[in-house]
Amino acid sequence: MKQRTIPALDITTGAIGLGCMGMSWAYGSADDRDDSAAVSLIGHALDAGVTMLDTSDAYGAGHNEQLVGQALAGRRDDAVVATKVGLIGEQTASGPRLTRDARPEHIVAAADASLRRLGVDVIDLYYLHRVDPAVPLAESWGTLADLVTAGKVRTLGLSEVSTTEAELAHAIHPVAAVQSEFSLWTRDPQGHGTTPDGSPTGDMLSWTAEHGAVFVPFSPLGRGFLTGALDVTSLDKTDFRASLPRFAGDAAAANQRIVEVAKVVADRHGTTPSAVALAWVLAQGDHIIPIPGTTKIRNLEANIAATDLQLTSADLAELDAAPIATGTRY
Repeated sequence: MKQRTIPALDITTGAIGLGCMGMSWAYGSADDRDDSAAVSLIGHALDAGVTMLDTSDAYGAGHNEQLVGQALAGRRDDAVVATKVGLIGEQTASGPRLTRDARPEHIVAAADASLRRLGVDVIDLYYLHRVDPAVPLAESWGTLADLVTAGKVRTLGLSEVSTTEAELAHAIHPVAAVQSEFSLWTRDPQGHGTTPDGSPTGDMLSWTAEHGAVFVPFSPLGRGFLTGALDVTSLDKTDFRASLPRFAGDAAAANQRIVEVAKVVADRHGTTPSAVALAWVLAQGDHIIPIPGTTKIRNLEANIAATDLQLTSADLAELDAAPIATGTRY
């Protein structure tokens, strides 16, 4: 397994991590979930060198952290444990819903709860999941910095922020990582889009590289769309993707053009669009550690294999020129 460095932790980890959210929440229906299989998959990932495990207290109201905790039993030192605070997850009849809460008192209580569910003494990387408009970022970030001082957290990260927000936080306490959606159909962190709050993102890939932070793309396979194997018409009504504009009707049909470009490149290498999409993300910088999620070992192994795919300059130029996605992210 190829390695990449997390400077703030002074360690190396697998070139890709594992996004664990879908094992508990947001994708598919509750009837599809298999906790035993999920714990087994996480163990398989660690055995294969996929050592960054990404979760959040919002995923299944803590259920996802519990799964990760079960998988870590007896092998804490094999993993880089990353979790998040600042969003409250709720499952409704129409699908998952998130609300923000980054008040200091919530952060402190949530960190203790995450430590218990994960079964660890310290969280390696603790993200502010979203900036709460009702709470100054400096106040939330200062509270997180206090958790580092207290020894409950090793390093801090931000999720879905602008470079302006990252700069503000970094002046208070070092930003070790920034996590945002990034893929062939979501290129906002290259400076081409806005945060969920509507602020210009700025060039987050460059900002993280310049500040010694890692950039952690979530949904590097476009929530499964870029694999070319997802039937958007069969999504369960409670599946988060069923509510997203890019997965619906004419937009979904138009976005197949992006998959077709990946297929052309994949055919040249005798591989899959999924491998090409992941290799393109990895090629954007040595400080990038994507966290594709899956519930199937065969997909995990395919993602690992994709780290060995070397795209040529011509491949990268062709992929860079792929159509812009139709439809907003949310």
